[in-house]
Amino acid sequence: FEQLYALGALNHKVELTKLGRRMAEFPLDPMLSKTILASETYKCSAEILTIVSMLSVNNSIFFRPKDKTLLADTARQAFFVPGGDHIALLNVYNQWKDTNFATQWCYENFIQFRSMNRARQVRDQLEALMERVEIEIQSNPADTIGIRKSICAGFFYHTAKFSKNGMYKTIRHQQSVLIHPNSALFDQIPRYVIYFELVLTTKEYMRQVIEIENEWLRETAPHFYKTKKLDDDDKVKKMPKVLGKIKAELERNYS
Repeated sequence: FEQLYALGALNHKVELTKLGRRMAEFPLDPMLSKTILASETYKCSAEILTIVSMLSVNNSIFFRPKDKTLLADTARQAFFVPGGDHIALLNVYNQWKDTNFATQWCYENFIQFRSMNRARQVRDQLEALMERVEIEIQSNPADTIGIRKSICAGFFYHTAKFSKNGMYKTIRHQQSVLIHPNSALFDQIPRYVIYFELVLTTKEYMRQVIEIENEWLRETAPHFYKTKKLDDDDKVKKMPKVLGKIKAELERNYS
């Protein structure tokens, strides 16, 4: 209930709102549904459709043969673009689309063709549903801020902020988390991030992470963040010395 209320899908009488009824048209997690609907505002629905479809298969896109780990890692990192992992997923799909959805391209880039094909099917289904709820399909691939704001509108619950001990703390539960070593943002230290999911191995890691600005939280979820304390001072003068140790430890955990 709390999450649906925060997303604007339910009112204080626990009744579906107009937004909630539109969200219910999509057979998705409510946060993904809200992200799709927010993309209408930011005029990037085509890109968000692709990202949501890729997230539906997100753990099985790349493969990493034991005898070709370096080649596979290099191929994966070639898709990294500024903004974070969701934008990288969009990049993967768009490059595949440019090859007319070729199987050989997937093989050469250590990408699972079956997973990509599944993402394509999901995307086609979601596009048909968008037409049903009368959302215009608009493309704005260069506007990564609009794309990330759309994700922010759906996933503001999954915000984490860099803290002085060299780790991230989730804003909602003050849980200590780290950026996953496979992330495009692993070697960067964004002040605020939004993650798709948490995975527990030796520590709690954020998987599929994007960089955001804290004012986007107030813009996309003012009802949720107006009473929350968000640090406006994004000028971090000195990064904690512990950071290098944490990264070395991460490398050991995943070697």
